[in-house]
Amino acid sequence: MTTTHWKSLLLSRRMLICVFTGFASGLPLYILLNLVPAWLKSEGVNLKAIGFFALIQFPFTWKFIWAPLLDRYAVPGLGRRRGWMLLTQLALLVLIASFGLFNPKLDLWSIAYLATALAFFSASQDIVLDAYRREILSDEELGLGTSVHVNAYRIASLIPGAFSLILADHLPWAQVFMITGLFMLPGIVMTLLVSEPQLVRPPKSLREAVIEPFHEFMTRHGWRNALWILAFIFLYKLGDSMATALATPFYLELGFSKTEIGVIAKNAGLWPAVFGGIVGGIWMVKLGINRALWLFGVVQVLSILGFAWLATMGADKVALATVIAFEALGVGLGTAAFTAYIARTTDPRYTATQFALFTSLAAVPRTFINASTGWLVEQMGWINFFFLCTALAIPGMLLLFKVAPWKSESEREENL
Repeated sequence: MTTTHWKSLLLSRRMLICVFTGFASGLPLYILLNLVPAWLKSEGVNLKAIGFFALIQFPFTWKFIWAPLLDRYAVPGLGRRRGWMLLTQLALLVLIASFGLFNPKLDLWSIAYLATALAFFSASQDIVLDAYRREILSDEELGLGTSVHVNAYRIASLIPGAFSLILADHLPWAQVFMITGLFMLPGIVMTLLVSEPQLVRPPKSLREAVIEPFHEFMTRHGWRNALWILAFIFLYKLGDSMATALATPFYLELGFSKTEIGVIAKNAGLWPAVFGGIVGGIWMVKLGINRALWLFGVVQVLSILGFAWLATMGADKVALATVIAFEALGVGLGTAAFTAYIARTTDPRYTATQFALFTSLAAVPRTFINASTGWLVEQMGWINFFFLCTALAIPGMLLLFKVAPWKSESEREENL
């Protein structure tokens, strides 16, 4: 592949759209993962309760249940994809701003309900954004477009994980959440400007929208290969998902201030994430998704060990920047390849439902297993916890022998 060719792909309008879809998708999730835990921690909520807050993310695990509705029905005047994108994004803006109306010491259950609603609309937005992105990208563009999306997704973490934390040292939390919610506006503008994809016909009935995506997947791969693929999707991100579940409380417990976390921890991950996202996407265009899963997965596993090393260093700013930079590179690369693999596995006729099913399965560790992370840390300490996360990352790598062997993409398709 010539340099001119991948440059033309990278600079296309579709890649610019992927920047906006990634940012809009990542912002509400990182509010749940970074900003809300930091808010609760700073207001005196105990670590175990913060860990159990991971359970509010159950919509990300079950979103495949209502994904067929988004595949089947369109919003009048806006279309099947753009309509649901706009409705979910407007709801997210309002919900994010609403956090500032509550006090963690008095309204913890109300905050939990609000966070669950935020997770529901965030998961719903992901359903339609993933489907939209898959439908506008050709197979050749899929790896690069997914990488750009994931890269923007990671950059979105800088708003709740850096900018908002810095604001929290100077402004009341109500204003912090109001300002943070306004960052949904770029996604809303994008939705109003783009066109509705018309690549495939929508399902003719709700029954077809519910049943055929599952039947098609099992028929295309066969039961045995389908189960291997589902096991891989569940396990590949398990280790790093657990390792980063309590990242912000971990940094606070080491002795870093919210401003230090915002300036050092998050910005140290920006340029490695940008570099890894762009280079990783180009690499996937040239070498294929299979090899990317292997190479990026190894870096992803090694990056988890960096947290264990940081736990031994304490509040060392250089160590924090180093660990976060490597984690952003490794996990960012692994996520880009993993998401591209999921997109490749879907059938264009049932994009929303199949994509939602696969990403829901990948979210199970983040939703349910991560709820135990606070308890695990209290029982075994941070260092042993990160060693456990590293060990849990290995099975997903071993499954690559079955689902994405180190060979050409054409050979892989022939075997399936």
